[in-house]
Amino acid sequence: MPTPVVLVTGASSGIGRATVAACAARGWSVAATMRQPDAAGDLAALPGVCLLPLDVTSPGSVESAVAAVVTRFGRLDAVVNNAGYAVDGVFEGMDDATIRRQFETNVFGLMRVTRATIPVMRRQGGGTLVQVSSMGGRVTFPLYSVYHATKWAVEGFSESLAFELRPFGIRMRLIEPGAIRTDFYGRSREPIAGPPEAGYDNLVAQCEAISLAGGRGGSPPEVVAAMIVRAITDRGWRLRYPVAAPAPLLMRLRKLLPEQWFLRLIRHRYRIDAPLTPSQRALRRPIRGRKRGTSPSHSGRG
Repeated sequence: MPTPVVLVTGASSGIGRATVAACAARGWSVAATMRQPDAAGDLAALPGVCLLPLDVTSPGSVESAVAAVVTRFGRLDAVVNNAGYAVDGVFEGMDDATIRRQFETNVFGLMRVTRATIPVMRRQGGGTLVQVSSMGGRVTFPLYSVYHATKWAVEGFSESLAFELRPFGIRMRLIEPGAIRTDFYGRSREPIAGPPEAGYDNLVAQCEAISLAGGRGGSPPEVVAAMIVRAITDRGWRLRYPVAAPAPLLMRLRKLLPEQWFLRLIRHRYRIDAPLTPSQRALRRPIRGRKRGTSPSHSGRG
């Protein structure tokens, strides 16, 4: 059996870097791709690893990288679409350019790499496409509206595409990580503030504190890399692989709970309350003259 060949995007750090190391440890040939290979550090020293420049937002860069892998190794057994980043913050404060950049990398970049590698796998009779999605492709949290939109797009795109590719022996996998200690909460994050005096400051402060605390307490990226290796080596047709807390639990709760209960759970986690209506505020005001222990309808009159 020939040595498996794997292409990994976004391999300079985090989940991508850990995936390269995990695949190399199994003796596989790995094309570790990133926008700037000079930032790879010691990845190049790993056995079986070659570094290639790849910018998923550039069609020419994607085509060149895929061609270089096929020329060098003669085949391509698995692709790990990992490149991505997170825009978070107040949607009202986001301009079109910010939204387009997020989709360009997280959705259109993933689609470009997928489209460029399908013909290689189809001609050789099979392969595995691993899309690094997120638990945020199945559930949502405050301040991540545009990021969630990209991951929900990845989930729908990949699930549909799996039907098209199965007759050619090409397996589709969706990796859905929970909280992971990576640059997702640091360098790979693009926070957007709300308009001045719009009243978002307290909401942003409390939600951001909860989110960042979850990231600091998250699992290491090697946990996700191990699941990616498992997804590549699985011979069945399983589509989704939730990994690392709280992803598996949240996925189950989303299935089991009524929608309103689940959404209330998320609101409670982030301490988000709806404003009181005028009638609710009126009910909360004490009624003057009412004696303690009497009801509004029986105030002591006969």
